[in-house]
Amino acid sequence: MAKRHPNLLAWQWRGYAANHRNPTNLALHILAVPLFILASVILVSGLLRLHLSGVALGVIGIVASLAIQGRGHKLEEQPPEPFANRQDAIGRLLAEQFITFPRFVLSGAWWRAWRNRRR
Repeated sequence: MAKRHPNLLAWQWRGYAANHRNPTNLALHILAVPLFILASVILVSGLLRLHLSGVALGVIGIVASLAIQGRGHKLEEQPPEPFANRQDAIGRLLAEQFITFPRFVLSGAWWRAWRNRRR
C-alpha cells in the first residue's frame, strides 16, 4: 500500500498553522503535547523495567493527552484531515507530538498564532 503522505513532516507542517488558530486549542496543545511526551517516556521506562504501574501511567497519560487535543481540534474552523487508517493515525500522531508541534513552538509559530488568536 502506498503511503498517504510520502513526506509526512513536510505535508503536516504546511497545514499546521491553519489547523491551530483557536485560542483554546492552542492552550490545550501547549499543555497536552508535553504530557504526551512525558507519558511516552514513562511508558517506555515502564516497559523496559517491567513495571506495570509505569506502563499503566504512561498509557493513561497518552490517552488523556490525545483526548484533550482531540477536543481542541474540534474547536478549529479548519480541522485536521481525517485519518485514513490506523497506520496513518499512528504516523501522524507521533510526528505531531514529537516533531511538528515542538517545531511549531520553537519556530515562534505558536506564539504568533496566540498573538493573532481569534476572540
